[in-house]
Amino acid sequence: MGPSNISARDRVRALVDNDTFQKVIIGVIIVNAVVLGVETMVPEHLAHELALFDSLLLGVFVVELVLRLVAYGPRFFLDPWNIFDTAIVAIALVPATGPMSVLRALRILRVLRLVNSVPSMRRVVDGLIAAMPGMGSVAALLVLMMYVAVVISTNLYGEIAPEYFGDLGTSAFTLFQTMTGEAWPDIAREVMAEDPSAWIFFVVFILVMTFAVLNLFLAVVVSGMESVESLTKHEEENDAEQMEMLASLREEMKAVREELASTRAELRGVGVGAAGDEVQI
Repeated sequence: MGPSNISARDRVRALVDNDTFQKVIIGVIIVNAVVLGVETMVPEHLAHELALFDSLLLGVFVVELVLRLVAYGPRFFLDPWNIFDTAIVAIALVPATGPMSVLRALRILRVLRLVNSVPSMRRVVDGLIAAMPGMGSVAALLVLMMYVAVVISTNLYGEIAPEYFGDLGTSAFTLFQTMTGEAWPDIAREVMAEDPSAWIFFVVFILVMTFAVLNLFLAVVVSGMESVESLTKHEEENDAEQMEMLASLREEMKAVREELASTRAELRGVGVGAAGDEVQI
């Protein structure tokens, strides 16, 4: 019974790891995304048919997760991406009625399973995750410098333009708008009408916050992605080396078997010759 179970698990694992199976799942995810988008535009008399089709696609996702669970057993839960897929499918299985009706809008989260199905997308997300510690430090620096700028602008321009810098909250929103480059020239001109030197503050703020601190985010993210890429490349090189070692071991084992076979043949020949000499004597 044990060997048959192992054989069945191996067959299921070969199925879920097959490229064709993965491509089919990617196609189902894309079709599901299209269906969820079309549901927002079709007339009500077609909504029921689309809901049935969506339920069918959800059934495909459930079957896929069950197959992967059977294939990998407890190791299935060691991969965070598997837990992510399970959580998304579980959300879709919760009845979206009554107070849980908000979950109906979350069905589109199933599209995010495409990240786990496409290795290149997964590497990008892994790079973002690897960059999180550095991004936290940059975010803390950004908040600190933003707070300094908010206090300075409130003290300098609170009386000149109270609608933009009247209090800390208003100043924070105005500077965030300035940092994104949205309509900041109009704000600056209005303040400069009362204080011509205000351009110094706005120029310095934009140079520091937009061109320096925000670009640090990009640098940290790129560094994280490069580290993930290098790790992936290193793993691929190790796999290639291991495959080469296995191939060389197979060749050596084949040579040893051939040498043993020739040695046995020689020993048999020697034994037959010795037996013939004894018979003649």
